[in-house]
Amino acid sequence: MGGGTAESGPKQGGENLLPDGRATPSGRDSTRPLAPAKLMGLASLLRAWRAVASERLGRQITQQDVAGACERSVRWYRDLETGVATRLTRQQCEAIGKLFLLGRDELQALLLYSMGGAVAASPAPASDTPTRRAVQVLLDQQSSPAWLLDSKWNIVGYNDPMKTWCPWVMEPGANLMRWSLLSDDAKTVFVDWNKHALEWLAMLRFSVLQHPQDAEVGALVAEILNGDAHLRQLWEERCDVTEAREAFYYRVSLPAHDFEIVELESQTLFPAALPDCRMVILNWLQGENSATDAGQPCGGNTESSEQLRPSNGPTSGQVSVATAADTVAFAGEDATALPILSELMGHGCRLTYSPSTRTVIWATRQPDDRWDIAEVNPHSVLVRLPQAIHVKGAFDEYKLLTRALLPIDSGDALERLKEMTTQLQGRLAVLEKIQRDEYESRERQLP
Repeated sequence: MGGGTAESGPKQGGENLLPDGRATPSGRDSTRPLAPAKLMGLASLLRAWRAVASERLGRQITQQDVAGACERSVRWYRDLETGVATRLTRQQCEAIGKLFLLGRDELQALLLYSMGGAVAASPAPASDTPTRRAVQVLLDQQSSPAWLLDSKWNIVGYNDPMKTWCPWVMEPGANLMRWSLLSDDAKTVFVDWNKHALEWLAMLRFSVLQHPQDAEVGALVAEILNGDAHLRQLWEERCDVTEAREAFYYRVSLPAHDFEIVELESQTLFPAALPDCRMVILNWLQGENSATDAGQPCGGNTESSEQLRPSNGPTSGQVSVATAADTVAFAGEDATALPILSELMGHGCRLTYSPSTRTVIWATRQPDDRWDIAEVNPHSVLVRLPQAIHVKGAFDEYKLLTRALLPIDSGDALERLKEMTTQLQGRLAVLEKIQRDEYESRERQLP
């Protein structure tokens, strides 16, 4: 399921970042331990939150307004927005939160940062301790896929359904954020990867504010920001923070389900015995008449395909429009229709390429004649249509999406093409050698 992605990887990601935001010299290690507080300070958050609140209220919130709400001088607040280190009282945090219209997670993040972070996170206990054994038993009792994450987003426990759905959790050092944001597979698995990337970055920001001196958190954030220029831009432009206490909804396409798109809801629990860890359970959102076990992969079930197919009804976080024409609006004015690939994808599917975002708007017609909309990486389309390269008329559409997977800059694209060509030539040589071996083996078996 691997493949190139738009502007991904250190070579395409641009210069690396020093703790203070400056670029590192070429070849310097970008994943050395960093203090998270160096990656995102209170000053930048306050400036961003003030700008967002001004836009929401339709009027400019001035530094004097904030200073007045905190009952301090304008100079005191101006120093806050220029990076002067200080501690805020709870009353000042609540005053800022009220003025900036901050949500619960944002206010919690402000309080944590003002107090210097949460209590230092302790390493997750080893798997042979009574506490971990008890939590593992709880994981194993879940029929749905479930896993245990530590405060650095490392996978420290999982059950059998999770191994079936996501084999990568068994890899040494498996980390949810690293895999979700940097791996090519994740961009294919998650139908709305671009939307979820914003949520994952918001959760990472909360981790930074929660553990501002944790070197492992800093190294993880630095690795992700240095690994993808698009993610770095989103990190710098946005100010969302999320602790992930509410349910999250996903649409995924997994090999375990024969690449059928299924709809999931994730619930996050915080075990009292492991306060620095979180347990995440994935529930399959199915139709009322489906008897499918949430932990049973489609490929290993003998039920009919219709029973295995999840509900097509709209879920929270999913966009639905009335007509096929409405789907084009999501791709922008410079959109390019992909009629041949749409036909190959199946009845009731409409694909449109958006050059401005370098993504594909995937519209699926529902039984009620409405259209469900998803924004996907072009690789998610190509990986499902390998035969399209041989279909008459599909070459130009296939080429368009393949180019979208390469860096925008021609020089960077040529470098990436050189790497990909070398890899493909190596694989072709292996296949040719296997072919020769099989011919020779067959000849020896003939009388």
